[in-house]
Amino acid sequence: MARNVKPLTFTEVNKAKPREKEYTLSDGQGLMLSVRPSGSKVWLFKYQKPYTKKRTNISFGSFPEISISDARKLRLEALTLLAKLIDPREHKEQQTQGKLAELEYTFEKVSESWMAVKSSTVSENYAKDIWRSFELHVFPKLGKLPISKLTAIETINTLKPIAAKGSLETVKRLCQRINEVMDFSVNTGIVNSNPLSKIHSAFHAPKKKNMPTITPEELPQFMTTLSRASIKLTTRCLIEWQLHTMTRPNESSSARWSEIDWGKSTWIVPAERMKSRREHSIPLTPQMLELLNIMKPISGHREFIFPADRDPRKPTNSQTANAAIKRMGYQGKLVSHGLRAIASTALNEQGFNPDVIEAALSHVDGNEVRRAYNRTDYLEQRRPVMCWWSEYIEAATRGLSNNTLSTRNLRVIGD
Repeated sequence: MARNVKPLTFTEVNKAKPREKEYTLSDGQGLMLSVRPSGSKVWLFKYQKPYTKKRTNISFGSFPEISISDARKLRLEALTLLAKLIDPREHKEQQTQGKLAELEYTFEKVSESWMAVKSSTVSENYAKDIWRSFELHVFPKLGKLPISKLTAIETINTLKPIAAKGSLETVKRLCQRINEVMDFSVNTGIVNSNPLSKIHSAFHAPKKKNMPTITPEELPQFMTTLSRASIKLTTRCLIEWQLHTMTRPNESSSARWSEIDWGKSTWIVPAERMKSRREHSIPLTPQMLELLNIMKPISGHREFIFPADRDPRKPTNSQTANAAIKRMGYQGKLVSHGLRAIASTALNEQGFNPDVIEAALSHVDGNEVRRAYNRTDYLEQRRPVMCWWSEYIEAATRGLSNNTLSTRNLRVIGD
């Protein structure tokens, strides 16, 4: 039979004096005040661990910081846990670890871990674009919050100002990227579920827009405008290089001299700079080699073929070509990425093998099974196609009708 213990009074606790050895004053139901030789008074709760019945104790803190009333509330909480076969000490440690985890696993810190993995699957420039979008739109409001505390409404409210400006494509990309981070946190055991999986439903879907481009028939006029434009020689050569090689803006602007294989007349773009994360080899035509010869006196002693104007140790910005095309009067009509579309249209109209055209554009086959079995890059088949395309551009530069070129010319080019 448990003996009755008279609860402690404030006077007893307050006037308890230290002795040579530590002693305790009992308040009942396992709660005790430990009075130590140093004079400190600490609340202890003594109990038996669930299942093992091993005797142990847990500290509730020091008096007077923890009052008698506070200590009794903590005892009640501990007794409630024990009734559910939960160890109060283990429960407290789990809560402490949870709070530490909240400080460690903020959205920004988890994003950094996700980015370390993501960056191995995308190009360097695309990885930078992702991170800039987070720094600009997400981190200012959500970056320091524990990822376990993120809610859909809070995230939606963060994105609403962007949607209000009409930047629905940006909102769409941010929703996708935020969810990739959340899925990463689920898959790595940081959180149990993703409460943001449907946040895109709170916004209007952006209307799909094709990259502004021109038709092959309009290429002669564009080439004439380019030849008369008041732009730097490096920018002019960059635009022509991108047009001839059918590469993306960032792939062209960051081209390095070390990537040129002069012996094989090939430009080899490493996988880390490609959107597809696959090495891409481009046959160099006489016209492309001529562009390199023009650039050689300007940048042949440097790393990048098209160096930045202000700092030649860095490549030209990938938007430089866009800005020049805009100034040439093509705003809303053509962007540098749209140069690829001109090539695709012209080559398809001439009836070239679609697989060879897609390879020239470094497109990845959407059919995973087919892609797994068909790993050829059609390099040799692309050589005559690239020559035909360069001849097509040259004819447009001379203002000739593009109808003068046909697939029959390939017999001569390929010889």
